[in-house]
Amino acid sequence: MKEKVSVPFMLLGILFNVCLIAANLLETKVIQVGSLTVTAGLLVFPISYIINDCIAEVWGFKKARLIIWSGFAMNFFVVGLGLIAVAIPAAPFWEGEEHFDFVFGMAPRIVAASLMAFLVGSFLNAYVMSKMKIASQGRNFSARAILSTIVGETADSLIFFPIAFGGIIAWKELLIMMGLQIVLKSMYEVIILPVTIRVVKVIKKVDGSDVYDTNISYNVLKVKDI
Repeated sequence: MKEKVSVPFMLLGILFNVCLIAANLLETKVIQVGSLTVTAGLLVFPISYIINDCIAEVWGFKKARLIIWSGFAMNFFVVGLGLIAVAIPAAPFWEGEEHFDFVFGMAPRIVAASLMAFLVGSFLNAYVMSKMKIASQGRNFSARAILSTIVGETADSLIFFPIAFGGIIAWKELLIMMGLQIVLKSMYEVIILPVTIRVVKVIKKVDGSDVYDTNISYNVLKVKDI
């Protein structure tokens, strides 16, 4: 019997991929919010963790693993296309080359930092969500969603910022940025939690799925095991 993909799962998967690609592009801009310095990726990146929570809660770790690897592949694909476009000579009359190169001509260390941080953070988020669901017997979704996000976002920031900006931005400023990103992204999860809870309830009702990850492999490389 062939595996079927439900419409809610497909739509969340598409949104997950779009958020990741948008976040990567927005990460190239550092913004000032009052006295706080953060990257513009903060606007959209936390949404990917919220979607990760929803997928792990409704369909389990195996489906979350599939979506995480698809997000990685699409990010890699877009980065590759961007680098090819940068390498192709621009038309003589076009004046946007410098700005285009800044956004799409990301340094290898930025790409490596982004992809590595995404994989580790996303898988930790899904793993914690999955394990806590079993331990709590499906109760306390709010606590599970918040804690899994904090773990994932912390791992993401601890990997991304030192690799991407170490030696470029002063370590004191870098540590402040890392702490702010973790706190603000986690607050994002808390603020939008009522919406997340409602979405999860609706999806479970419509899709008829509420998976508990008993007796499964958490090997992140077993992509075919869905």
